[in-house]
Amino acid sequence: MTRAVSLAACMAASLALSHAPLQAQPPLLPEPPPLAPLGRIDLRPAICAPLQRAVQRAVGGQPQVWSISVVDGSGRLLADHYGSVPRVPASNQKLIATAFALDRLGPDFRLMTRLLRHGDGSLEMVGEGDPDLSVAEIQRFAMVALGHGGSRNPAVGSAGPEIKLFVREEPRRNWWPSDWHPSDRSYAYGAPITRLALTSNALHMAVMDPAARLQRILDSAARRQGGRLQTVVLPPAPISTQQGSELPDQTVVLHSESSAPMHALLSLANTESHNFTAEVLLREAADDWDVHRASMAATRWMQSQGIPIAGLRIRDGSGLSRGNRLTSRTLSALLLRMAQHPLSAYYQASMAIAGERGTLRRLYRGSSLDGRFRGKTGTLTGVRTISGILDTEDGPLFVSMLSNGASAPNSVMGDVLEASQRFSQCSSSNAAVRPPAVRG
Repeated sequence: MTRAVSLAACMAASLALSHAPLQAQPPLLPEPPPLAPLGRIDLRPAICAPLQRAVQRAVGGQPQVWSISVVDGSGRLLADHYGSVPRVPASNQKLIATAFALDRLGPDFRLMTRLLRHGDGSLEMVGEGDPDLSVAEIQRFAMVALGHGGSRNPAVGSAGPEIKLFVREEPRRNWWPSDWHPSDRSYAYGAPITRLALTSNALHMAVMDPAARLQRILDSAARRQGGRLQTVVLPPAPISTQQGSELPDQTVVLHSESSAPMHALLSLANTESHNFTAEVLLREAADDWDVHRASMAATRWMQSQGIPIAGLRIRDGSGLSRGNRLTSRTLSALLLRMAQHPLSAYYQASMAIAGERGTLRRLYRGSSLDGRFRGKTGTLTGVRTISGILDTEDGPLFVSMLSNGASAPNSVMGDVLEASQRFSQCSSSNAAVRPPAVRG
């Protein structure tokens, strides 16, 4: 769960490279061509006996509530504890949404909010879910709408001309994934997912009717300028008018506001675990704001990347849904695949850093993990997860740990990460300890 944060801070944070935390900026990479079909990632069992024993000691008397996988850069499975058991991933789900979005949309993609004027003079406002859309920006849209007329009605009293503005927005049934708990929807971390969302539809709590809030701010801004806006909310147009799509004939863009670039949006989702941003990225990557269809698109993308998806169930982009299921092997394989991606620098830079940044800034400070582990945390009631990239003297390790019901998860996670550092150079000839069998 998370809080809303400013993108300005995340833009700076997102520019750190995995091998030079908080210092260097990733290279300005050109938009890559679509990846060629990739071979399947088959995690090859090469169990490191000392590491496997350390994992089993760490989980102690609660072995069956944990799934843990440690994979090296060549795809060897150095340790595995119930790694094929699907579990609720909480915000580790964001690792899928952000990888999907980066691959599909690229590092320079921006979410656009635009005011359009059609050939018949009508005005239309469309958006893509910019999480940092501000009141000041909405006020600018109102000013431009007043200045360009639109369909004017006779003046009403002394309020000046009234201008009709059509606003394209998702129907209420799409504002939340259907299985988000009703109590979560009232908090900022569970705010409705809409295309035109001022401050991510959150103040101190969720804004429960974002369309009405937008209408009030537009009308207030217009009245201060001596005019009036009659806002009419409509569902998204059948013909897309979103970024990258060809506009209808005789339609012009009167005004637009853009979000921060993708690499900053990734950081907001992963470093600060911002649910709204992750949900928007899932939908935009799928080019579909129906979360069920977007989730299916993400599943197909995972399969196309050659990532093992046994037990995978995607229900949202943020991990707030308890219907999500992931295995630690799937997450380790995803991290390995993204390390091979031409845009891997942006993906790795989007994560929190142990002891330094984001949701990991208070964990492992002063330990051997400080500054050496980049990852994503996840927390729901009864759920604690962490997955990421551990820098060792022998190269990176891709580690995933999912607990559903553990009593002291943070200490277990720290013990496993430190053991992975100690035994990072471990020959498969040491394989003398078998991972626990999965019992149905």
